[in-house]
Amino acid sequence: MPGPSTALRPRFSAPVRSGIGATSRGSPATQRFVRGFTLLEVLCALVVFAMAAAVLGGAYVNVLNAYHRIGGQVRNDDDLRFARAALLAEPDLKKAEEGGRYSTVDGRTVQWEAVIEPTTVTDLFSVRFTCQIDDPKASTPARVEQVFRVLRPTWSEPAERDKLRAEAQKRILELQEKRR
Repeated sequence: MPGPSTALRPRFSAPVRSGIGATSRGSPATQRFVRGFTLLEVLCALVVFAMAAAVLGGAYVNVLNAYHRIGGQVRNDDDLRFARAALLAEPDLKKAEEGGRYSTVDGRTVQWEAVIEPTTVTDLFSVRFTCQIDDPKASTPARVEQVFRVLRPTWSEPAERDKLRAEAQKRILELQEKRR
């Protein structure tokens, strides 16, 4: 049976520690080790931050350049559509082949012309459309060439139209004869 003197002592006592793992309960003289960042750690963090800032800054500049180019391309596409609509709205074949020229609100100049050739189908024409957009802000003018077909009865000459219709009717009759 334990005596009165052993009952007052704790059964397990922790050893007193000093040094790196010491607790900070003691006096200011024993609080020698305060955890913080070393100079090397701070420099490494600054290098990582600088590299990340450089990469993100470069990506941001690339995005801005892409937006600028897309904006210019949209303006060019609008001008191209307008010039093509002007060509398709022209009822006279000679005036359509001459082309046209106009200036935009923002100082650009759009010039277009067309080479129009009849096909073997009545009122169907093959069009080689060329459009040049001069932008004072750009180093070189944008030049677009398109080839398409368009059905325009007003561009046909009556004699040529009658000849093509007669040839088409002849081919249809020949095909019908072969099937019988």
